[in-house]
Amino acid sequence: MVPRVTARPTKPVFVLGGHQTDFARNITREGLAIADVMREAILGALAASNVEPGDIEAGHVGNFLSESYCGQSHLGGLFIEADPVFEGIPVSRHEAACASGSMAVLAAMAEIEAGRCDVACIVGAEIMRTVSGVEAAAKLRAAAWVPRETEGVTHPWPSLFSDLAGAYDERYGLSRAHLGTLAKSNFDNAKRNPNAQTRRWEHGPAAFTADDDANPIVAGHTRKQDCSQVTDGAVAVVLASEAYVRRRDFARSRIARIEGWGHRTGRMAMGVKLRASAAAGDPFVCPNVRRTIVDAFERAGITRASDLHAIECHDCFSVSHYMAIDHFGITPPGQSFRAIEDGTVFFGGSLPMNPSGGLMGVGHPVGASGVRMLLDATKQVTGTAGTYQVDRARRVATLNIGGSATTVASFIVGRGAL
Repeated sequence: MVPRVTARPTKPVFVLGGHQTDFARNITREGLAIADVMREAILGALAASNVEPGDIEAGHVGNFLSESYCGQSHLGGLFIEADPVFEGIPVSRHEAACASGSMAVLAAMAEIEAGRCDVACIVGAEIMRTVSGVEAAAKLRAAAWVPRETEGVTHPWPSLFSDLAGAYDERYGLSRAHLGTLAKSNFDNAKRNPNAQTRRWEHGPAAFTADDDANPIVAGHTRKQDCSQVTDGAVAVVLASEAYVRRRDFARSRIARIEGWGHRTGRMAMGVKLRASAAAGDPFVCPNVRRTIVDAFERAGITRASDLHAIECHDCFSVSHYMAIDHFGITPPGQSFRAIEDGTVFFGGSLPMNPSGGLMGVGHPVGASGVRMLLDATKQVTGTAGTYQVDRARRVATLNIGGSATTVASFIVGRGAL
């Protein structure tokens, strides 16, 4: 039996601001380490939020594989090293593969809602370019079921998400052209984003087609331009209670409020989930994703995707972006192509997805992506997204998934009205 979450009021949690490092940087080549980018993001977030270090009462770190990429564990201590004033505050690290950052946010929210603190800082960080791109990607197999899903598989994640594409193709039909169009839109959006890893990348006319030279197959349905990037970076945000916001008298237009959230964890193996969904006759290929989104909608008091003005979704591969379209209810199940063909989900459309550029265009430092999505949603609703601002955005959703949609988190972010 699937647990149902009943919408219920909670104490409000506000996002006061945040900071993203430039995802185009190679941190190791700069002679820096994960502690350095964590510090840059944390102090940048405090400055952007107009919050003093001494006001921070708790810290949370989202990270997946620092031990593997950097040989560094115990990241809570590195949070403290960002400023001597932090010494003594409680700091926790959270891991859920690519959803690690969202888990850190949820933990901080719970502390604020419980009254354990009024102000918390969350930092998501990952340094992945310490090894070759092939080695960096190989380390990510730890988020799958090892060795069940990884033994003898050269590219586990492109292969597993090819299975997702195959499930769509078998049940509803899937066009390579639609996946290529989504991928291109993410790279195009990233050109507007001054912190995007790919903002200066150029692609030839055949880069998003089925041309085996310009866009070679990596595994099954997955081609080169369907994949997100190996990235270094950190993102931090500051969350606060209503009491702190009132005490500091923040302008409503300058802060955001987390109106709703969803968090579910499903079966580990991609194949098990896909077969179960098909056997049950569920119209959604990934029911756990759909349920998470509906939970977030219910807590935010909204009923449909048209109540949103933009979405930041987890496009680790173009098919996960495709999946997000119908799972948000923008189209009926299996008909995501409609929102691609009519332009709904593109920049300038009625419900833009990934105006930032998404994981493909912005980059995907795994432990930071969930925090980055929350920050970009905050920028949109406060009108501070600059060159990638969505006109009149007042409510933005995020969708962050870990592994093969095993861990799923979604936030609904609105303007910070009290």
